Amino acid sequence: METLLINNISEIKKSIKDWKKLNCSIGLVPTMGALHKGHASLIKKAKEMCDKVVVSIFVNPIQFGPNEDYDKYPRTIEKDKNLCEDIGVDIIFAPTPKEMYGENITLSNTELSFVCPPYNIVDCMCGKSRPGHFDGVATVVTKLFNIVEPNYAFFGQKDAQQLFIIKKFVKDLNINVEIIPCPIIRDYDGLAMSSRNTYLSEDERKRALTISQALKKIKSLYSNGITNANILFDTGISILDKNIELDYLEFRDFNTFEKVDKVKENTLVAIAAKVGKTRLIDNEIL
Repeated sequence: METLLINNISEIKKSIKDWKKLNCSIGLVPTMGALHKGHASLIKKAKEMCDKVVVSIFVNPIQFGPNEDYDKYPRTIEKDKNLCEDIGVDIIFAPTPKEMYGENITLSNTELSFVCPPYNIVDCMCGKSRPGHFDGVATVVTKLFNIVEPNYAFFGQKDAQQLFIIKKFVKDLNINVEIIPCPIIRDYDGLAMSSRNTYLSEDERKRALTISQALKKIKSLYSNGITNANILFDTGISILDKNIELDYLEFRDFNTFEKVDKVKENTLVAIAAKVGKTRLIDNEIL
């Protein structure tokens, strides 16, 4: 099956309108491209649940800070198209920033209307070190929902804070889409799949493996009855490679996103760290 590549909003809206006339269920998998096995797992889940599947590929400028990797973020559209065709995606929606935001879009654009999630869940973890990031995420995801009008949207658990925020604003704003969380996909060595893994040297990748190893040890201790977050924190820190620059290691209730001192069921254990110049995230939900 050939996957249709669409770059403009009016054209994809026409396809969506035709599908709606046929009462097709529509699944959306939002991505920034550089697709890997993690993305493939989301697309396969969408194929299982939906009559039609749209994969968006858009490196969203308004979720990057001025000193982040927007310009060098991997862009592999031909490879991505091949992966989508192999799985049976109906449409790839790959707009330009100009198509999505108009003529004068910049990384610090102040003329756009933004969707701004609650301060208490964006001013922590990734949001604390990446101010404005989740406003950019919430805005582009809302735009994609309005353009594609999916019945279901599929997001990976690796971006746990993003997943929590999207589920919350969809509920708060009465957006008519069901969010489907999908599990983290790991590479052969345990490293969580990420488009940014391509930045890692061989030595950096070995160091990065201690991130998932720390989470695995925390999970093991919790399974053996240790619930004190301070003890689990210290254990995790002791396993991380000493050359890794830790951003955070936090324990949060995944129902409320509040920090916890005593770990219980449905606690999110999340890590963000820089390995060399590459920022990686990973987590476990206990």
